Amino acid sequence: MAGAPHILVVEDQVSTAEMLTSYFRAQGYEVTSVGWGNDALAFIEKTIPDLVVLDIRLPDIDGYEVCRRLRAHRRTEHIPVIFLTERRERGDRLAGLQLGAVDYVTKPFDVQELRLRVRNVLRRSNLEQLSHPITGLPAASLADERLCELLTSSDWAVLSVGLQGLRGFAESYGFVARDDVVRAVALMLGHVVNESHDSDAFVGHLDDTNFFVVIAPDRVKQVRQALTVRLNEAMAFFYPRADWEAGRTDSDAKLPRLDVAIGVLRSPVRSFGNLDDLKRAIIRAQNEAQSEAQRAD
Repeated sequence: MAGAPHILVVEDQVSTAEMLTSYFRAQGYEVTSVGWGNDALAFIEKTIPDLVVLDIRLPDIDGYEVCRRLRAHRRTEHIPVIFLTERRERGDRLAGLQLGAVDYVTKPFDVQELRLRVRNVLRRSNLEQLSHPITGLPAASLADERLCELLTSSDWAVLSVGLQGLRGFAESYGFVARDDVVRAVALMLGHVVNESHDSDAFVGHLDDTNFFVVIAPDRVKQVRQALTVRLNEAMAFFYPRADWEAGRTDSDAKLPRLDVAIGVLRSPVRSFGNLDDLKRAIIRAQNEAQSEAQRAD
């Protein structure tokens, strides 16, 4: 079962829950079943399933409320939900779809049809997970795959780009503004790399606030300089105009400070032992570059 998609079945009718659990386990899925809405939310706090099959009529809170709470948090907003219900009214279906459910199955249902719906939802979800939800850059699995290639390669360079101060920025201006900054930096990075005409260059995430670019060593200096210029020009647009102007003219104005650290890591004489060692070296290059910049100031 290792690596199998994990389905959470939220169904208070024991016979239906047991049937679904047995059936989907036989299809090769990992399945967890709970009978109450609050139990589902408690489970998801600890373990994120790949899909929730969710009955609307539950003993405590209804399925709509469960879905609403999932959609209210960034950690769980992406989980696909299939509603399972006896309700057949158009208004009920629309209510579920408005909450972001990906499908709506009425009882009694054909379990073969449900199996196909589950399969299709998981396939779409897997495709979406190949890209970062904010920037559209390759997802972590693809980024790790590209970095792993460096472990057995020579004569490469990695540009490391880190966004610092995003937590304070989000506290002042909200998470939508924070995501806009991350998206804008990713776009600038993509444009600069495209202008370098390195067809083998790769742009990805180390995590939500750190980017990396695998690029030809003879182009890394050019890309670093161009990106620095673009970021310096764009920094004012990340803030509300009034706040930015106040920060420039009023020494008492406290703007949440955003910094971008850009470092370069080149292929070493001795190769890295594993992916984690390489990632730490990429971040270290970024931190060393920032320390040098601070000493120069």
